[in-house]
Amino acid sequence: MSNSSSLKSTIAVSLTNYLDAGAIVAGASGLTLWQNYLGLSEVHLGWLNFISANCLGAAIGAIIGGFLADKYGRKFIFTYNLLVYMLGVLTIMLSVNFPMLLCGFLITGISVGVGVPASWTYISESSENNNRGRNICISQMSWGIGPMVILLLGMFFAPGGYLFGWVESIAHAVGGADMEEPAVNAFSSRLVFLSLFIVAFIAWNLQRQLQESAEFTKGQESGEKKPGLIDNIKVLFSNSIAVKTVCFLATIYLTWNLVASVMGFFQPHIYETAGGVTNEQANWMNFIQWAIIVSVTFCTSKLIDKTSHKGIYVFGLLAALCAWLVIVTIGVNGPAGLWAFAILWGIQGGASPQIFYALWGSELFPAKFRAGAQGFMFFVVRGLSALWGLLFTYIYGENGEGFTIAAYCMIALLLISLVVGIIGAPNTRGRALDDITKERYGENY
Repeated sequence: MSNSSSLKSTIAVSLTNYLDAGAIVAGASGLTLWQNYLGLSEVHLGWLNFISANCLGAAIGAIIGGFLADKYGRKFIFTYNLLVYMLGVLTIMLSVNFPMLLCGFLITGISVGVGVPASWTYISESSENNNRGRNICISQMSWGIGPMVILLLGMFFAPGGYLFGWVESIAHAVGGADMEEPAVNAFSSRLVFLSLFIVAFIAWNLQRQLQESAEFTKGQESGEKKPGLIDNIKVLFSNSIAVKTVCFLATIYLTWNLVASVMGFFQPHIYETAGGVTNEQANWMNFIQWAIIVSVTFCTSKLIDKTSHKGIYVFGLLAALCAWLVIVTIGVNGPAGLWAFAILWGIQGGASPQIFYALWGSELFPAKFRAGAQGFMFFVVRGLSALWGLLFTYIYGENGEGFTIAAYCMIALLLISLVVGIIGAPNTRGRALDDITKERYGENY
């Protein structure tokens, strides 16, 4: 595949990341509005996070989607998956009670999980050896642009926003002139999810036109039997190298993601409760942070195929640790602490372990169970993140009184990710996927 062709396919597939992060941030930016509209408690919010694209929903989808991509092809996922995403987003848009909202978050989350391992695998398999890292970074930039756009829409549509008068007019036209204020305010979040529905429709039309991955096609032409779910799990765990790789990648991604998943869903809410800022101010801070993430990811894309992966990895984790050290030294009760945290967390996001998890996860496994291995790891990571999200709401408290304790937990997790990453970082830069596979697994894979 030519450089321009791989770039086009990368952009089309990267819309999956836009929709993944967009779904998480769309829920987060309107969390307080839904809370006021439906009378939800912090525990209710924890359950929304638990089954969403941030955690359990994505976990369930990933283990299904990874093995489906290995059995039926990457294109199979691109042809059907975003139809499920649109159904989930539509359910959220029409929600009038907590169970309906919960169901919408779950469906959307499952679709996100199904798409992630297939998209990362397809990007790597369709990239040239000297730009695989760049293309993964482009995918990650989409993961940052999604929240930027969603937050901007959230701020414009939210109470007090530039377009809220327009939102009120539509809300009263749909719900009647006597529509209560909390319901009108929540309508702004419905419109944000409508934007995701539109992007998902566009992405579905682009992705279903993609050609199948050459790596997958080669395996089918060789007469290999299509593996079943159980077969793939057996193959994955019967190989000692594959097991060690799963342990390494799951560890660096899990320990980082336990922190990032909480911030992705609860960050605006934390800014409002622990930081004492308004919903609009919290969303502006989050928007600027995502702009920093996109900018730093762009810089990373220029370096990742030319310099040490380990060096970039360490840089990102050190920035993450500094962000949380700000919490325990300065705190978030004033603008200095809030802004220092937002900027540092933005910097780490542009060189985060998620970039290397996506890159190494697609490099360190054979094509026959590449997507399935990523799906299994994503299942473990997002599933445990779901449990952590529930626990976090109890540690955090109703008004952020336990935030400092939570910060120390975050620092410990990030330290683990840093140390394990330094020890186990592979040297795969610029090498062909086939060469990496033969070196690690021999000729039979």
